[in-house]
Amino acid sequence: MKTITFALFCLALTGCFTSVSFSQENNYITSKFDFIPGEKVIFFDDFSVENIGDFPIQWLTNGSGEVVSSSKFPGRWFQMTKGGYFMPEAREDFTDNFTIDFDFVPMYAADEEYISGIDFFLLSGTLDPPGYGGQPGQAGMRIHPDVDHVTWGNWSEAREWQGDNGMVNYVFKPGEKYHISIWVQKQRVRFYSNETKFLDLPRGLQANYNHNIFRIETSDEALPIISNFRIAAGLSDLRNRLLTDGKIVSYGIQFDVNSDKLKPESFSTLKAIANIMAEDPSIKLKIVGHTDTDGDDVSNLDLSKRRGASVKNELVNKFSCDAARLETDGKGESEPVADNNSAMGKAKNRRVEFLDSRNQ
Repeated sequence: MKTITFALFCLALTGCFTSVSFSQENNYITSKFDFIPGEKVIFFDDFSVENIGDFPIQWLTNGSGEVVSSSKFPGRWFQMTKGGYFMPEAREDFTDNFTIDFDFVPMYAADEEYISGIDFFLLSGTLDPPGYGGQPGQAGMRIHPDVDHVTWGNWSEAREWQGDNGMVNYVFKPGEKYHISIWVQKQRVRFYSNETKFLDLPRGLQANYNHNIFRIETSDEALPIISNFRIAAGLSDLRNRLLTDGKIVSYGIQFDVNSDKLKPESFSTLKAIANIMAEDPSIKLKIVGHTDTDGDDVSNLDLSKRRGASVKNELVNKFSCDAARLETDGKGESEPVADNNSAMGKAKNRRVEFLDSRNQ
């Protein structure tokens, strides 16, 4: 099994568009992070079904890469080992409103102090072929981290490849792990690193184009790794879903692997649930955890029950929800909503459901 070793550095954050604080003590989240994943998972890859050393089958490239393991960060990772473009082969419509999030560690062949040679693109175009050049597709947006700042720019055929651009101060450090989150609402683009939103652009994308391609480009010197890559379509109107369906199926509440410890990115969904309960005192919720089939039945059932309890504790202790209006349960792997033979199917099965007890 191939193992890669990481050098760790300190993370420096400087003048961002939005200042956000984060801390976690005793598993209590205290963040202003407002990212909520879309409600329909249309692409997911954690590379768990791939062989070490293989290029992941769900991705397109004109470069080279392989699935690796890490002595520092658990799980499987996709490392981009030769410069070029790398795109998830997601052919389903993203819709006008979608989210993308993934774990990201910038790495380099030689010791580097700052990030360079890595770009993120949102494109309107086709995967067959994807297009080349500095402005691929019929329209697009490029986000370019470089040393101590991040630049961005957009373009389109309609504006004769001209567009808008800008720069913010933000530092990515090689060897550090980041959770990248991108939230698109028509033309508006929000870009987060961990719990910091450093871009919020009302006109980040050009109008009248369907941006349905995400693309990473690297230089030969850059060797980044990514994991837990997810694209989800549709805005998550939690209150409406509870009223119409009698339940909320949430993919926005995340836990550490094989643990009931909540991840920081769960904050916004928990806050939204708490707001719904505060607005309507008659609502009582049953919180039910679900897992995929990895592991044995007994362990998964116990894990799902502990995760449901962890969500309740967070809502009570940090959001002042009434404990008497919340009950918990866990179903383990017994109620799948998708096939467990694929990474995306497993991602759909790992969920937390909030059932309106008034309809039970």
